[in-house]
Amino acid sequence: MKEETMTFKVINDEGKEIDCEVLFTFESDETKKNYIVYTDNTIDEEGNTKVYASIYNPGEDETKLLPIETEKEWKIIETILDELQNEVTNGDKE
Repeated sequence: MKEETMTFKVINDEGKEIDCEVLFTFESDETKKNYIVYTDNTIDEEGNTKVYASIYNPGEDETKLLPIETEKEWKIIETILDELQNEVTNGDKE
């Protein structure tokens, strides 16, 4: 069974349309905000897929991505990404 991929388009600073793939969304109990973690499937200098995160309101008709502005929020997202990375890494070893 194939998992359905959620995608959306964003306009970058140069006005170019970029396709992005949603990796996951979640609501933080701590901040009471909703977050979206996504990628444009580009690779950085170290060979890692670039991943981005934003705040969003799932109840809006037209979703607006808002910047994450606090260190606390970045730590929450980094913790989740680390946990997912560990699951993938450890899952491969089993």
